[in-house]
Amino acid sequence: MHELSIAQSLLDIVIDEAARHGVQSLKRVGVKVGAFSAVVPDSLRFCWDLIIEDTPAAGSELAIEEVPLRGRCHACGARIDMSDPVFECPECGSADMELTQGQELMVAYIETED
Repeated sequence: MHELSIAQSLLDIVIDEAARHGVQSLKRVGVKVGAFSAVVPDSLRFCWDLIIEDTPAAGSELAIEEVPLRGRCHACGARIDMSDPVFECPECGSADMELTQGQELMVAYIETED
């Protein structure tokens, strides 16, 4: 379950940022998780809840925005919503595709009690 180490890394980031701003208590942490990031949102939430006790994030909510997979064809320029990571352009059949979103894993915002 690599979500535990990801949750710990996210917690480290938000605690460091909170300390930089003199924040004592966190209310909500928003995270963007791409469909192609290999992170299971429910597992990440579960792990978050396990590790936040006795930290400034105790009792905080982990709000996850799931980012869909999208791409662009280099051959014809088509922008494609991809429900599956199939790397062939439905417009021209080219395999010269680039992922433009869906690999994200980042802290988007931090809400505080202060």
